[in-house]
Amino acid sequence: MAALTIRNVDDALKQALRIRAAQHGVSMEEEARRILRDALVRVTQPQPLGQRLKQRFAEVADADFQLPPRQPTRTPPNWDAVRDETP
Repeated sequence: MAALTIRNVDDALKQALRIRAAQHGVSMEEEARRILRDALVRVTQPQPLGQRLKQRFAEVADADFQLPPRQPTRTPPNWDAVRDETP
């Protein structure tokens, strides 16, 4: 395992880490490892696109959307007739 030293940590931040570690019943080092692990796992494993879109548009998902009426399909062009007309 690698070692990591973090210098110039604000006293208030260190105290908050100490309190949080005590609340979870672990050492400050273990709490710092957990915080780093949780933060980095979220960054490296993004949510799948479908789930992100569902979350983004959740507020309009219940809206009643009306589909436009369908039009009859067009008759495809007759390319043979076009070719025969070309000089």
